[in-house]
Amino acid sequence: MKILGFNYTKINVEKNKELSKDLKISNKIDVLGISEVKQDVLKSKDEVLAVKFSYSIEYSPGIASVNLEGTIMLSTDSEMAKDVMKKWKNKETPEEFRIPLFNIIFRKAGLKALELEDEMNLPLHMSMPTLRRDDKSSK
Repeated sequence: MKILGFNYTKINVEKNKELSKDLKISNKIDVLGISEVKQDVLKSKDEVLAVKFSYSIEYSPGIASVNLEGTIMLSTDSEMAKDVMKKWKNKETPEEFRIPLFNIIFRKAGLKALELEDEMNLPLHMSMPTLRRDDKSSK
């Protein structure tokens, strides 16, 4: 599976009130739609699928939210594409397609969310690496 394109159709960040001690952060990915894209440009036997997605982060209780929506264009072999479209009729996706898809969304949308959280002075939804001083005294 190859990424042919990735774009956002919606970016929304809201901070409703100041942070509280009982802050809880949760995130969620939803696949909003999958469709086949007919193409004559690529000289391969691969099929192209357009996946509409939603990535949301909630800061509860009612503190803030980050919502991103977009479309990913993916190239995949025809057998996988047929299986995906067949299962999508029941709003399901095969695991061998869903796991790499979610990893793409986590990576791309997660980075954008980190940028937005930083701009809005919100705690990051995932921990960043930090350096720490070694407590051992070196002589």
